[in-house]
Amino acid sequence: MNTKLLLSAALAVALSGAALADETKRRISVTGEGQVETAPDMATLSLGVTNEAGQAAEAMAQTSDAVARILERLTDMGLEQRDVQTQRLTLNPVWSNRPESQQRAEITGYVASNIVMVRVRDMDALGGILDAVVADGANEFNGLSFGMQQPDALADEARKEAVADARARAELLAQAAGVTLGQVISITEQDRGRPMPRMMEMSAARDGGMPVASGEVTIDASVSMVFDIAE
Repeated sequence: MNTKLLLSAALAVALSGAALADETKRRISVTGEGQVETAPDMATLSLGVTNEAGQAAEAMAQTSDAVARILERLTDMGLEQRDVQTQRLTLNPVWSNRPESQQRAEITGYVASNIVMVRVRDMDALGGILDAVVADGANEFNGLSFGMQQPDALADEARKEAVADARARAELLAQAAGVTLGQVISITEQDRGRPMPRMMEMSAARDGGMPVASGEVTIDASVSMVFDIAE
């Protein structure tokens, strides 16, 4: 038989055996979780003004006047322009409801709404800000959430905890199985999304305004790790 053919066949068998050995190599796969909790240093609220009037222009004018007062008040209280943004501006007709008659529904008025997103970076001022915007005409609130202005450092701490947790789990499994944990083969970070608020305590605003439960925010991290089993 041709020498080149023999060498090719031997090389193919060797490579096939190496691939099979790699596929059947013993490994331990685990998932680690890390979590960091801290008091938030920023609040984001969605607030606005809604008014109904007989004419569209009247409804919009009433809403615009109130929002203008709110924006001016927020500026006076130290909020920067970058922290105030219009989210939604709507004007909708109000229809009459006459199910008992054959008459067509008619427009009886209009509803104007202006929703603004506000970021509050001074947590001590949050209660006073809520009181102020209500006094200036805000009659719609669509949510209040807490977070961190610079969460990256906390996220890194959560990642470190996740890796440490994964290694501890792998060592425990290896010990239970009577084997020796080897080197790390791979690390994959799992997306856990944004920091989640965790309401833990009620604390009145220090400026004497509306009581607000700021609690803590939790930053999570998750990693999947694969370890070799030492021979």
